[in-house]
Amino acid sequence: MADTAEAYRARAAVERANADAATLDNVRDRCRRAELAWTEMAERAERTTEQRLIREAATVRRAETLAQD
Repeated sequence: MADTAEAYRARAAVERANADAATLDNVRDRCRRAELAWTEMAERAERTTEQRLIREAATVRRAETLAQD
């Protein structure tokens, strides 16, 4: 998933560069909206990965606790 977040951030950077290079307002606005969307997807992917790691750690702790009993 981290690779996905990195890919999303790379796409956001491309759209940022496109917006900076755009001469037409509507193209610039479209690129900025796309940049925002890619950035939000990257953040969502990172949160998902973080939550998955937390759940997996909790599962391991529960399994260790049960094994000790």
